[in-house]
Amino acid sequence: MRSWGPFWLINHASADDMNPLQRRRLIERHRDSLNLHGYAPDALFWQSRGLQKVLFRVLADIGVSAGDSLLDVGCGFADLHSWLRGHDLSVDYTGIDLSPEILATGARMNPGLNLLCGELFDFAWPPRSFDWVVLSGTLNWNLHDDGGYARRVITRMFELCRQGVAFNMLDARKFSVTQLGDMQAYDPGSILEFCATLTPDCRCRSDYLPDDFTIYMRRA
Repeated sequence: MRSWGPFWLINHASADDMNPLQRRRLIERHRDSLNLHGYAPDALFWQSRGLQKVLFRVLADIGVSAGDSLLDVGCGFADLHSWLRGHDLSVDYTGIDLSPEILATGARMNPGLNLLCGELFDFAWPPRSFDWVVLSGTLNWNLHDDGGYARRVITRMFELCRQGVAFNMLDARKFSVTQLGDMQAYDPGSILEFCATLTPDCRCRSDYLPDDFTIYMRRA
């Protein structure tokens, strides 16, 4: 497995970074949730392990193959790695997450796995460092920035991929504002239109859950 050393860490703030207050709140929220639920999907604000598996399958359907390198943005406990391995898709896996407590639990469940604490803009990987870059649920928190951070993350993910990017979001057409609470949903058409500015080879998939969609972006 690849081992990224300190060279890859950015030690200065970037204009692309998450707001520091929001970052701290997310870390604290996940710490409290882990203390309450332990190693369980509930700690990551997922309804069930079955739901996780559906999302993992759709992400992998972009074309992930055994031996590929993969960056999992907002990896949580690195359950995607376990799912891939269970489906004969052993990949060169790197996972990143803001929560040190969540990552520590993931490391105990996956000894030796390459798990790094931070958000995407904390790392100075060069372009096309990974075959695939994937993200599941991480952009569903409402940062009150009209989706600006999400667009920056999508752009950076595509910069880092050699083959493609897959990520999921909540579908804004299926929720009212009061239903969402602290969560953020997005219009699939608007997100797809933005992704098309990065690559012409992108498509939206919404055939797996009633209130979620996945975007596939591939190198043209």
